[in-house]
Amino acid sequence: MRRGLRQPRTAPVRRRDRRGRGPRGLLLPPDLPAHRTRAEKFDDYVLDAVERLEQRWARQLEGTEFAVEDVPPSHPAPWEHGGVPLGRYFPADAGLPPRIVVYRRPVEIRAVDDADLAALVLDVVVEQVAHLLARAPEDVDPGYRP
Repeated sequence: MRRGLRQPRTAPVRRRDRRGRGPRGLLLPPDLPAHRTRAEKFDDYVLDAVERLEQRWARQLEGTEFAVEDVPPSHPAPWEHGGVPLGRYFPADAGLPPRIVVYRRPVEIRAVDDADLAALVLDVVVEQVAHLLARAPEDVDPGYRP
C-alpha cells in the first residue's frame, strides 16, 4: 500500500437496532382481523346496516348521506330531551341533502360485545331512516327490535 491512499471503509450493515432488540415492525400484519381499529369496524357496521336497508328502500334513500361522528355536539337539538343521542337525522336544507349521523362512542358504550354492537348500529340506523321516511321503525325493517 502506498502512503496517503486508504482503502475506502464501508459501514457495517446493521441488522438490529442500537439496543440489540431486533428490527421493529408492525405488531399485527394487515391481513389479520385485529389490525383494524374500532372506528373502522364501526364504519363497517354502519355500511352493512345501510346496505341492508337499501335493498328495500333504495329509491327513497337515494341522495341521503350517511355519516359517523365520534360524539354528538354539546348542544342538543330542540326536540331532544334527556340522554345522549345515538344518532340524528338532518332533513335536507339549503341545498344540502338529507343526512343521517350515527355517533360512535355513545353506541359503543351501550354495546356488550361485537354482535350486540352490530345489532345496535342497525337499530339506530333503522330509527333514523324511519324518521326520514316518516314511518314506524317496524315498517322500515321487520327485524327491528324496540
